[in-house]
Amino acid sequence: MEPPGAGRWSYAITPGRYRITGAGNCPILNNLALSPIVRGMKRMLTLATILALAAAAPASAACYADYKAKKSDGPLKLHYGVVQVSDAACNDRGRADRDVREKVARGGWTVLNVLSVFDESGLEQRKQSAAEYFLRF
Repeated sequence: MEPPGAGRWSYAITPGRYRITGAGNCPILNNLALSPIVRGMKRMLTLATILALAAAAPASAACYADYKAKKSDGPLKLHYGVVQVSDAACNDRGRADRDVREKVARGGWTVLNVLSVFDESGLEQRKQSAAEYFLRF
């Protein structure tokens, strides 16, 4: 019995059972003339995979927020501060707001408002204004 499609293409079902060939009975796999090309393609595919994985790695730039807070047990106290927030909060203002409120509340303060969310480049200009509340919480 002849395998299906033997007139034009041959198919391998088990190793050694059928020879894989293209049109005109020309071998497709294990063609020694094509092996340098195949090796080069494997190298290029490996390199492309490594580069794609490296590019997909998350960038872990630190993220910060500045805020105004109050403490009202006894005489009213106000302060301006800077706090580091989670990476997930960098692009989500609501999440940044929650992060700041949770951190500052641990010190007994109530956040009045979160002014902005920024990266490391904005730290130096806020350091003097935040004074003792610069990255305190």
